[in-house]
Amino acid sequence: MNNDKILIVDDERKMCIVLKAAFENIGLAVTTANSGEAAMAALDMDKFAVIISDIKMPGMSGLDLLAKVKVAHPETEVLLMTAYADAQTAVQAMKSGAYDYIIKPFEIDELRHKVSHILEKSGLKAENQDLKKKLKNRYSLDNMVGKSGVMQKVYELVDKVAPSDATVLVRGESGTGKELVAQAIHYGGPRKEQPFMAVNCSALPETLLESELFGYEKGAFTGADKQKPGLFELAGHGTIFLDEIGDMTPATQVKLLRVLQAREVFHLGGSQAIPIQARTIAATNRNLEQAVRDKAFREDLYYRINVFPITLPPLRERKQDVPDLVAHFMSNQGADPQKIEPRAIKLLMEYAWPGNVRELENVVERALIMAGNAPVTVNDLPPHIRGEAEMPLEIQGQPDEMPTLDEMERRMIRNAIAKAEGNKTRAAAMLGISRRQLYSMMERLMVGEEL
Repeated sequence: MNNDKILIVDDERKMCIVLKAAFENIGLAVTTANSGEAAMAALDMDKFAVIISDIKMPGMSGLDLLAKVKVAHPETEVLLMTAYADAQTAVQAMKSGAYDYIIKPFEIDELRHKVSHILEKSGLKAENQDLKKKLKNRYSLDNMVGKSGVMQKVYELVDKVAPSDATVLVRGESGTGKELVAQAIHYGGPRKEQPFMAVNCSALPETLLESELFGYEKGAFTGADKQKPGLFELAGHGTIFLDEIGDMTPATQVKLLRVLQAREVFHLGGSQAIPIQARTIAATNRNLEQAVRDKAFREDLYYRINVFPITLPPLRERKQDVPDLVAHFMSNQGADPQKIEPRAIKLLMEYAWPGNVRELENVVERALIMAGNAPVTVNDLPPHIRGEAEMPLEIQGQPDEMPTLDEMERRMIRNAIAKAEGNKTRAAAMLGISRRQLYSMMERLMVGEEL
C-alpha cells in the first residue's frame, strides 16, 4: 500500500475540490469520488492509506461505505466527516471501525493533523511488520547452512520442536551456532511475533545476571533508583534464551529452578510473585552430565532444561559443508561466492576449525579484505591455515619477487579501509587492532598519502 494516497468521498464537488487542493499542497496523492459507489470503484483500481468520507450522502452513506471498506480493505483507515454529528452517530462510526470523525465546518489544518497522525501510525505499523518479516527470514531454518547428514538431523529436530512449548537444550562447542538454532526455533513457532530475549550467563557476574533475569525493585541495592523488569517478564509470551547456562553459579541455579518450576518470578528486593509465560531455550558448551557428577550443576535443573536436547556437531565433523558456508559468508559480505580459487577451498576443508563456524566466518571476512576486488586465493588465508602453502608455489625460489612485509601490511590496511568504506574505526576492528594502532601504522607506512 502506498502510504501517501488519500481518497476523498463527498457528494459536494466543491468540498472534494477544496480538500484535494489542501492535501496535494502538502505533497500527498489525492483521488476524489462523489459517491460511495464511486469510492468502491476507485478502491478496485488502487490502494489508499486513508479515506476521508462524508457520512450523509445519497445512495451509499459514509457508514455503509465504512462497513464495506473494513471487509474488503481492512488495512485502510477511514475518517468520517459530518454536519449532523451527535453522540449516537460518533459512537456508531467508531464501533464500526472508523479511525476518527470530524464535524463540519472544520479547519483544514485540523483535518490535515488527523490525516498526518493516521499516516504516521500506518507507516510505523508497516515498518514494524517489515522488520518482523525480515527477522523471521533472517533467523528462519532456511537460513541455516549445511547439507550434511548431521545437519539434516538438526533441521528435523528444530522443525519438530518449534511448534511446541517444550523447553529446549541446545548443546555444542563454542562457535557452532547455538543461538542461531534458538532463533530458528523461536521464529519457526507460534511465538514468532513475540520478543526473543537472549542473555549470556557466562558474561555477567552473579548479582548482575540475577537482576537482568528476574528484575528488581527500587532500593533493592545501591544504584537501584527505580523498578526494573527482568528478561523473563520482558519476554512476555515470547522466548528467553539462556546461553552458556552451564556457567551459571549454584546460587543462581537455585533461583532459576524455582522460576521454571513455579512459572513465576520475584524481583530482587520484592515479595510480589509475577507470573511468566515465556518459553525457555538454554544452551551450553559444557558436559552437563559431568558437571552434575562434580556437583557443579544441579541435577534437578539439568532434568528441567533437558526436555528436548539438540546437539550441534562441530565443523570438523561436517567439513563437506565448508564450501556452502564459505559461499554464504562471502555473499553476506557482498562478494561473489564464485570468486575464490579451488586451492583455497581445499585448504579450508582440510583445516580442523577449533573455533567452528564462527572462526570460518572470521577467516572469510579477513580473506576478502586481503583480496580486495580480486578473487580470494591461498595467499589471502591466514598463515595457520595455509601451513606449508604459506609461500605460493609459483614464487618459491624467487625471493626477489616476494612482497616485503611493509608492502603486505600496506595491502591489508588499504583493503580494510576500502571494505569499511573509509571508516577507520571499523577498519581497525577488521584488522584486530586499535584505532590508534591503525593510525600509527598508516603514518609509518605512509598509507594516508595514497587515500
